Amino acid sequence: MGFTKYTSQKEKERVRMNEGIRAREVRVLGPAGENFGVMQTRDALAKAMELGLDLIEISPNANPPVAKITDYGKFKYEQKKKEKDVKAKAHVTETKVTQVKIGTSERDMHIKASKVAIWLREGHRAKIDLFLWGRYKYMEFNFLKERLERFLAIIPESYKIADEIRKGPKGLSVVVERGVGAPPIVKKGSSPKTEDKAKAPEKSPTLQEEQRGDQ
Repeated sequence: MGFTKYTSQKEKERVRMNEGIRAREVRVLGPAGENFGVMQTRDALAKAMELGLDLIEISPNANPPVAKITDYGKFKYEQKKKEKDVKAKAHVTETKVTQVKIGTSERDMHIKASKVAIWLREGHRAKIDLFLWGRYKYMEFNFLKERLERFLAIIPESYKIADEIRKGPKGLSVVVERGVGAPPIVKKGSSPKTEDKAKAPEKSPTLQEEQRGDQ
């Protein structure tokens, strides 16, 4: 049985194997990971040929380079699997930002809350800013915090607080991320609006009423 041949130039540049190995000697690993020690490359090739397998350089920067006697098809499959796992783990997490104001309509609040839920499902964090202007900047922190918590209560996705509510130069902000195993804020199939109304105090003024009262 002969050695496996390269099927493309890209493959040849990516992996050195068999006659493509340039080092004069290599540290050889067997098919089951056994250590055959340092061998002349020509002897390692003969060993691989004897076993009906290929000699593949797996650590070209080692001194001497490390080569493994294995089936090239199996080697390619394992490499692709490793690359796939690395890509899956390397998912880039972003912090997405949305802004609400005192006076934002209920409809817009729910639209923004749904967008936050989508970000959380995609594995991102979400930063919610309660923008303050005018006299709102000087209102009591707990009053403003409660307004931001109203928004958090209508996000239709399980989450946990990643960065607690705090006040900055432009208002209040909070960062949330998806909470694995946490109880959902809104049950599946239920309307976020209905859920929010059930939670809100009966005599609590709406955001629109507060805005009208400031005019």
